[in-house]
Parts: sequence; C-alpha cells; structure tokens
Amino acid sequence: MKFGVVIFPSKKLQDLVNSYRKRYDPHYSLIPPHLTLKGPFEADENDMDALADKLKVIAKKYQPFTYQVSKVKSFQPVSNVVYLKVDPHETLSALNEEMQSDEFPKNDEEFAFVPHLTVAQSLSNAEHHDVYNSLNMLSIEEEEKVDRFHLLYQLENGAWTVYETILLGRE
Repeated sequence: MKFGVVIFPSKKLQDLVNSYRKRYDPHYSLIPPHLTLKGPFEADENDMDALADKLKVIAKKYQPFTYQVSKVKSFQPVSNVVYLKVDPHETLSALNEEMQSDEFPKNDEEFAFVPHLTVAQSLSNAEHHDVYNSLNMLSIEEEEKVDRFHLLYQLENGAWTVYETILLGRE
C-alpha cells in the first residue's frame, strides 16, 4: 500500500493552485494541492498505526510555523513540472529529514527535498514552455501558517485520502 505525508495549504491558496491545476495537472482529481513532506512510499496496511505513532513523536518536537510562497518555478530539464516555490524553511527541512530516517520506508523516488505546490505536470515541452512563461508573470506573495500535517494512503482508484491528521507541538 502506498503512503505519503503532506501539508495542505489554506483554502485560499488551494483555490489559487486549483485554478491552474484543473487545466494543467492530470492528478487534479486525485489529491488536493499539497506540500509533500515525504513522497510516496510502500508499507504494509497493518503498519498504518505504527507509522502514525512515529509521525506523532516527530510532530511533538516542532511548534506551528509559517512559510512563504513566493514565485512560479519549474523542475525543467528534469521534468516538465511547474510549481509555486515555497521559500526555504528550517522546520520544513527538519521535518522532511526526520521522515527520511531509517525508521521509515524509503520513498519510491529519491529526489532532493524542494518544498513546492505543483501547478502543472505531465506537459509536453511546448506546453511546459507556454504554461511556465504565462504563469511566471504572476506576482505571488502568500504566507501560510502550518499547525498540522497528514498521513495519506492511496486508494485503488489512484486517489489519496487522509489516514490521520497530526498536530505539531502536541499529542
């Protein structure tokens, strides 16, 4: 079974991201806009509670925080993904690092941690060029408050759903 750990942004920011995702992201209907803390990984369904317990231990170490979303960027030439850049943040990096420890299963894909909100993906080179150049003109300055993250699992139809919401800084 596939699992992941994400932060969902505010409704306001989700609405902004979805205004583009519904046109440019084939995963639009499978998961809401999110910032990935730990990408998809395989684990046994019977391990769900143990995974949640490990995440709760991590969450207790961190207090709620804010992060900034500042501009449109792209992962090209690695992939034709257009995203909203989340400015580097010590807590985001620390949470990701703890979730990459040997206590957790390894991610399906090992990429460097780049906090972001995907706006468009699976684009041809020409589509990527057009979408990126169009969205790159947007002025984006958003501040988001985080007080929780979510352990998700993937359903048979490919959609993701929340297994448990874990609050920062408390039980």
